[in-house]
Amino acid sequence: MLNVHSYYSLRYGIHSPENVIRWMKQNGYTTFALTDINCSTAILQFVRIAQEQGVKPVAGIDFREGIRQKYVGLAKNNRGFQELNHFLSQHLQNGQPFPDEAPALQHCFFIYPTTNLPRRKLSEQEYIGIGKSDLNKIKWSNYSGDTERMVILAPMTFLNKQDFNTHRLLRAIDKNTLLSMLPSSEQALESDTFQSIKELQLCFQEVPSIFERTQQLLDSCSLFFGFGEQVSPQNQLTYTGSEKQDLELITQLTQKGITQRYPKANDEIRKRVKNEIEVIYQKGFLSYFLITWDIIQYARSKGYFYVGRGSGANSIVAYLLHITNVDPSELDLYFERFINLYRKNPPDFDIDFSWKDRDDVIRYIFQRFPHSTLLATYSTFQYKATLRELGKVFGLPKSEIETLASDPGYVAQDKLSDLVLRYSKRIEGLPSHLSIHAGGIVISEKPITWFSASFLPPKGLPTTQFSMLEAEDVGLFKFDILSQRGLSKISESLEIIRENQPQNPPHDIHDVHVFKNDEKIKALIRNAEAIGCFYVESPGMRMLLKKLQTDTYLGLVAASSIIRPGVAQSGMMREYILRHRIPEKRKEAHPVMAEIMPETYGVMVYQEDVIKVAHHFAGLTLAEADVLRRGMSGKFRSRIEFHEIRETFRENCLKRGYPEEIIREVWRQIESFAGYAFSKGHSASYAVESYQSLYLKAYYPLEYMLATINNFGGFYRTEFYVHEARKLGATIEPPSVNYGDYKSVISGKTIYLGFQLVSGIEIKVIDRLLFERTTNGPFTSFKDLTQRIQLPLEQLLLIIRIGGLRDFPESRKELLWKAHVYHNRKKDEQHQPLLFQSPVKDFTLPSLDEDRLEEAFEQLELLGFPLCSPFLLLKDKIPPLIHPFEQLHRKRGLKVCRYGYLVTTKRTRTTYGENMFFGTFIDQDGNYFDTVHFPEFARRYPFRGNGIYKITGIVTEEFGVYTIEVGQMIKLPYCDDPRYSEKETVLSGKRENMDTFKLS
Repeated sequence: MLNVHSYYSLRYGIHSPENVIRWMKQNGYTTFALTDINCSTAILQFVRIAQEQGVKPVAGIDFREGIRQKYVGLAKNNRGFQELNHFLSQHLQNGQPFPDEAPALQHCFFIYPTTNLPRRKLSEQEYIGIGKSDLNKIKWSNYSGDTERMVILAPMTFLNKQDFNTHRLLRAIDKNTLLSMLPSSEQALESDTFQSIKELQLCFQEVPSIFERTQQLLDSCSLFFGFGEQVSPQNQLTYTGSEKQDLELITQLTQKGITQRYPKANDEIRKRVKNEIEVIYQKGFLSYFLITWDIIQYARSKGYFYVGRGSGANSIVAYLLHITNVDPSELDLYFERFINLYRKNPPDFDIDFSWKDRDDVIRYIFQRFPHSTLLATYSTFQYKATLRELGKVFGLPKSEIETLASDPGYVAQDKLSDLVLRYSKRIEGLPSHLSIHAGGIVISEKPITWFSASFLPPKGLPTTQFSMLEAEDVGLFKFDILSQRGLSKISESLEIIRENQPQNPPHDIHDVHVFKNDEKIKALIRNAEAIGCFYVESPGMRMLLKKLQTDTYLGLVAASSIIRPGVAQSGMMREYILRHRIPEKRKEAHPVMAEIMPETYGVMVYQEDVIKVAHHFAGLTLAEADVLRRGMSGKFRSRIEFHEIRETFRENCLKRGYPEEIIREVWRQIESFAGYAFSKGHSASYAVESYQSLYLKAYYPLEYMLATINNFGGFYRTEFYVHEARKLGATIEPPSVNYGDYKSVISGKTIYLGFQLVSGIEIKVIDRLLFERTTNGPFTSFKDLTQRIQLPLEQLLLIIRIGGLRDFPESRKELLWKAHVYHNRKKDEQHQPLLFQSPVKDFTLPSLDEDRLEEAFEQLELLGFPLCSPFLLLKDKIPPLIHPFEQLHRKRGLKVCRYGYLVTTKRTRTTYGENMFFGTFIDQDGNYFDTVHFPEFARRYPFRGNGIYKITGIVTEEFGVYTIEVGQMIKLPYCDDPRYSEKETVLSGKRENMDTFKLS
């Protein structure tokens, strides 16, 4: 009971802290110590659950080198817990082994196993740990005279034999070895089982003093953290040093913000600001707002683009402090969704920065606020990955492992494969390792070691050993500092515009109000011409915009929320479209729901709609409604509070006289929000960025697409942003040593693709090449290039193959020959230095014919896509496009045959759990079209990777959007690669024209 392990003893333990507590309580324990190996990950969760269950928690750490136990540390109190965490953190961060003797920590006890006893007298805070196997040795051992220092040290890790087997498999995975090769020194003893308090007493009945002393040791330890009603904010308490000064500062800043944001502010605005500040002050969140403001001020001073999103956009104070750019008064966003006096858990801001700027912002935070720490997440074993790992552990052939992992219905053929399947299910979901939260940072008042140890992942910044859930439980509200490429595209677009069109400067990108009423932008939204634009470019989103036929800000805000899986799959997305398009359908809404959500026609669209419905429809208090809102996210759904609120919801609805079917339907809609729904403020924040990107695409399409290519796109592969740029009027050129760069560049309407897109090209080589070109001018010939700069052969060959030397008179094949001659000559010169340079003999090469398709296949290999139409690479000629894109509506209900170049696919499941797919393709004219693949045909005609497919199916229509319901799909082969074909390729008239898609 002094050495209990949970599954946070990673790749060692088996059971969750909750299950451990339940078992211990059921088996007579009123207190015990949870001592995971080299981590304190479980302690906050352990303390919370133990306090709820009436079990006294004792916190400890099992310090080990590998699997060898050195000592177990127990915290006498919270200060002792901090000391243990500090000691552990130092060693984890510095990679130092633990000393054989425990440190002298004032508020801690240490228990040594008999295998690692110090050769000195133990201090008052040190004990000898006696295991079950040590009992017979006590009388004859060297430590027999120290019986008063003896306590029970019997590790508890397993409940049964199956647990032990699982443990051995975890150890084999951890050591990357066959189970048969796993040494006993790398695994626990099979006897390290959980024992009831009666069994433990019976085991030590001959030396009852040891049991009593162990109990006394536990009784002398005490640990407390506030949770639930007892929690108080644990973040940095003040920004200025005093709460009074914080209040004065935030008042001054909001007054300044009013003059900037609301030049004609009315009393309603000022009243809302005052009320918000009062609530922020009462909840103790002043410093949280001011620290976020400080971070934003730094970003603005550096010219960094950012987006403040999430429910923080519901705060007018956040808007005035420039934390967000969404006007909550314009969208009727109510502050109580973000913070209210009944809300138990702390708020958090989500701030997105460009992926290029984020690391510098994080560096500033850690430099500015001394108690900053990254938050961890728990990476768990996934079923398929575990199948593969266990397949290796049992020594199965690779082919059989892949069959196991890829076939969900696989039936075990022998004992080993049966073991792999059974134990994969047991291991699935167990924590595998600690990782870093996508952007969570905590800035605490106390050192983070007050709550847990920290480790140093590759990012090089201290990281907690607990997740955001535990942080929230204990009162640490996180700052989410995230990155996204959409902001990088916007900022880089503005730079490119200044260079390429200095005479045509863009409008202030932050003046989004102008963009909302711009007809050109409205047309892009209406027609879903949004490839490359943040959050509105996916096939699903473009299809939704066409169905809605919306072109307003509010419409875009709603669209960005109803596209989320929960809302879409529940049928509410379709209902919203119906009520949006057909006013008569709005009458079908329940009167109470229509009154609560008039803007969305009585359909729950946003996360705060859950609170509205719970409060106004079901009569839950705001505090209860907030519990329900929290229950919409992952792990919290299993908490007791959530299940209690669900029952309260139903009972209240019955008391109000709602029919059972209405109650069930409303609850079904609420449940569909689980883990997926956006708050309205979050959707509005996304919509602002969408408008900024739509503006740039509308007025500076080539510059914007270039920035999209340079930032590696968004939803689609780079190839399709290149295609989009071409559709918008750009001439696309391969990389060039004289006109290109490492990144793609533009000159007028010509885009030269960057060398960074070429597989295998090294940035240092291109940097040297560009420096030479900038310093001494363009390269005039191959000889000039090779005399001015020395290039490794493999790099030179890549540059030639992609067409980087096409300005020179030689053909590509001639240049490849010359590259090898040049390389061999350089080797000779290095090994045989000459006193005098002799004239170099020029060799006359024979005429080297080149198939026009060779260039396309080189591009396919090096870029991942050809710069000509992929339809030109087909082995067999296909008929011209019979049903052009714009005429597809005439074929509704009829069977058509189309040829499509695969863009992307999306898999989903039917209500029966079967796989079905949605596909997006490009036709011969370069236009996009969409397909639906129902389960039967998805099985018969599966997708077989990138390429061109012959698609036969029925044209269907919904809300003016046309798709093909696929009945047959066959992937067409490309022609033989002419680079390796011995037969001379005859160029058809079609292939002689190596232009791209015929663009309509």
